[in-house]
Formats: sequence, structure tokens, C-alpha cells
Amino acid sequence: MNDLIRLYKKAFLDGNDDVVSDIEKAITSMEEERSKAASQLESITAEIASGKNKFLRLNADLENFRKQAEKDRAKFTSNIQVELVQNLLPLVDSFEKTNVEVTLETEKEQKISTSYQGIYKQLVETLKSLGVGVVETVGKPFDPVWVAGNLLVKWFFHIYNLVHIEYVHEAIAREESTEFKAGIVSHEVHRGFLLRERVLRPAAVKVSTGPGDQIAGATSSEEPVEDTKEDAAV
Repeated sequence: MNDLIRLYKKAFLDGNDDVVSDIEKAITSMEEERSKAASQLESITAEIASGKNKFLRLNADLENFRKQAEKDRAKFTSNIQVELVQNLLPLVDSFEKTNVEVTLETEKEQKISTSYQGIYKQLVETLKSLGVGVVETVGKPFDPVWVAGNLLVKWFFHIYNLVHIEYVHEAIAREESTEFKAGIVSHEVHRGFLLRERVLRPAAVKVSTGPGDQIAGATSSEEPVEDTKEDAAV
């Protein structure tokens, strides 16, 4: 390009119009080619940027799909485990009921019971390995609502419907109790179970209403005794 410019200057100074005209045409053609190349470069750059954006979006969509698939798989597995364990709970109930109600009288019955206890122990160990736990009841505050992850703010989650609400205690009766204050579970009627943070079955319980009339009755029965002593002293 520099050589062409020097040649153009020389032809111009020499008054060689033909050479000057040819050089001007050549320079104009070169500028047009340069402009065309710049336009093509800009177009290619835009296509590359567009392709990169498409790739990033595709990659993001793929990652979201992978996460959703993993979430769905975990949920599916959890649901299968829940269904499996729930189907086994009646068997657990039967073992425990039989253990309480049956009176062993013969050696043969004792052997059968020992065999059943071995099977029951294996069943319990299998359930534990799956993450099954027992709902705490007697001596614990009656708590009908279980919010996975945070019991302290259960009312907040319940009002705003932020998480799934499940019942951990189901009150089937209320009873007076001198051992437990009001609002405390006093008796377990039917055992409840958890699978990690999911309630498989709420525990059926009786809830204490406190001592109630028992204290009042005891107080009223003591008062006449005190009066009798005073009368005797007089």
C-alpha cells in the first residue's frame, strides 16, 4: 500500500494522468474490499456471539434438566420407600400385638416365639436401615403438626402454606393425669412412624388435661380430716 502511494505521488507530480487514474481505481477497489471484509468479519463475530449464547442457554437448560431429573428420581425413590414401609407397618403391629397378648405355656410355643422374634428383629433392623424411626409420644408435648426441618415456626409455614404439613400426633382422647401436666401426651394407643422427615403414620395418643378434679377431690377430702382433729383437740 505504501509503494502504491509513492507511485501515485510520483505520477501526480509528473502529470501522468493515466497512471494517476489507474492508481485511484486500484485504491478505491481496495477500500471496497476492505469494507466488505470488515462487514463479513462483523457478521461472523455476531454469529459466533449468537452461537455462544445459544450454547450457554442449551447448557443451562441441560443442567436444569439434569437437576430436575435427579429431583424427580429422588422423589420417586422416596415414594417407593414410603409405600413399601407403609405396607410393612401392619406386619410390625401384628408382631408387637402377638408378643404382648400371647402367653407361652409349652416349649414348642417358646421355640415358635423365639423364631418369630428373630424374624421381627430382622424386620426392625431393615426398617432402621431405610431410615424409619418411631414418633416420640409419652411425656412429650402434644404436637399434631410436623413441619420438616423447623418445628419452631410451624404456624408460620402452616399459615402461608410454604411446606407440606403432616400430622405427627393424633389425639383420640383426653384424660386427667397427676403425672403429666395439661397438653402432654400421657398414653400411646397406636405407635407412629417416620421415614426420615416424612410422617408414615401419626401416633394415636391420649393427651393429659392435667390433674383436674383429682386434686380438688383430694383437697376436699383432706379438709374434714383437719376439722375433725381440731374438734378433737377442743
